[in-house]
Amino acid sequence: MSDDLGRLRDLCAGDGERIDLLEAGFLLSSLAREEPVDLAPFRQQVTAMAADLADLVHRRGASPEALAEVIARSYAYRGDSETYDDLQNADLVRVIERRKGLPVALSILYLHVARAQGWTAEGLAFPGHFLIRVGIDGARHVVDPFHEGAVRDAADLRRLLRQVLGGEAELMPAHFDAVSDRDVLLRLENNVRLRLARREDWAGAARSLDRMLAIAPDREELLFEAGQLNARLDKRRAAIAAYQRILELDGDPGLRQRASALLQELRRGLN
Repeated sequence: MSDDLGRLRDLCAGDGERIDLLEAGFLLSSLAREEPVDLAPFRQQVTAMAADLADLVHRRGASPEALAEVIARSYAYRGDSETYDDLQNADLVRVIERRKGLPVALSILYLHVARAQGWTAEGLAFPGHFLIRVGIDGARHVVDPFHEGAVRDAADLRRLLRQVLGGEAELMPAHFDAVSDRDVLLRLENNVRLRLARREDWAGAARSLDRMLAIAPDREELLFEAGQLNARLDKRRAAIAAYQRILELDGDPGLRQRASALLQELRRGLN
């Protein structure tokens, strides 16, 4: 287990702009299990999808619709709107087994297959619903993996935005900012953490937070959450380590002040 956490940390080292999302997703799935999982069949299926896309492009030409033709229609992947909050929807191995999942989990498959084709592909900072952008021959297309790989135009995106933010919302340039691969992985694992917290499975939420910190070791908000959660679980030394790390970073002064105060309380409790 600790070896997988170390591999995840190594995989996510650097600036985090481009990461092997598929392997990182598989490591997150493995770390969430008590028993080891044979990942070979899951790698093989994704490799097969990439090969099928290459064949389709060779026969019909490159288009964003080809992604949906392979992933959504040939392999029957779709968004799980019926049991959206099921933890399985954020577990890449279970997503591949069940052929359904959350937008960000499905997006990892679309991003991997598109990049294997040599296309540029990135996640977007669109509010409330994860989308990707795929670049093909100089043109850029917004793709919705949750809705069977639909290619979204401006009218579609405006409707989607208003469903999330209300009837007066308008599309803004910031909604189309690219997000790093590190943030894609954090978003995936955060879905796990939030669902475990809703169940009040604090130990499970702490393990999920450990996985998030392997992806982004110096994210202050994650360290602060780790401090609070470990203190709640009476793991005071782990909580102290998290707060100390915040104080070592040159970050948000308000968060540093709160971390310092909580750190003093924990240290008094150890005396």
